[in-house]
Amino acid sequence: MAGHLKNTYFSAQYSRIAARRGKNRATVAVAHAILTIVYQMLKANVLYQELGLDFFEQRRKNEIVKKSIKRLEAFGYTVTIDQQIGISTA
Repeated sequence: MAGHLKNTYFSAQYSRIAARRGKNRATVAVAHAILTIVYQMLKANVLYQELGLDFFEQRRKNEIVKKSIKRLEAFGYTVTIDQQIGISTA
């Protein structure tokens, strides 16, 4: 199943939904997403483009940073953010 493949958009989607709604609903949701994507691909005559495992985090990057800062400040820490540019994770 696509949700069990590692480092894919669908595995990230499966993990997010399974944590909140359970494995069965996550499986159905991922299957629905696959069918929707296949339909759109056939309709537009385009190839599938993998969005990647970190798609949801990149999409919500600013929200995640703000939430993390607030949580650390709630524990009494002073937070200073310096953005790193050009860092490779390889």
